[in-house]
Amino acid sequence: MKLAMRTLVVLLLLSLGLLAADSKDQTFTGTVSDTMCGARHTMMPGLSDDQCVRACVKAGSDYALVVGSKVYTLKGSKADIDKFAGEKATVTGKVSGNVIQATLIAKPKK
Repeated sequence: MKLAMRTLVVLLLLSLGLLAADSKDQTFTGTVSDTMCGARHTMMPGLSDDQCVRACVKAGSDYALVVGSKVYTLKGSKADIDKFAGEKATVTGKVSGNVIQATLIAKPKK
């Protein structure tokens, strides 16, 4: 019985360690867009990329970060994210699947 309890405790601690490792912040550099348009802003002809992003977000789309061919949904301070609509940005935050919970967004370093 004691061996089973010890084994259970060790497994539980290992599981918690793996969860803690997954919760580290990661940093990505890409273009701030929206989930409707992704990398291509063709939904609203005549608008600049930043205008299209803002219009799509106003219509209910989420902000997104396009990194290469991958599109991540951006969650966090909409006011902070909006400053980079249509522009390159470096985003730091926790990643879960294709969602980045942004804790910092800034101009990319050159």
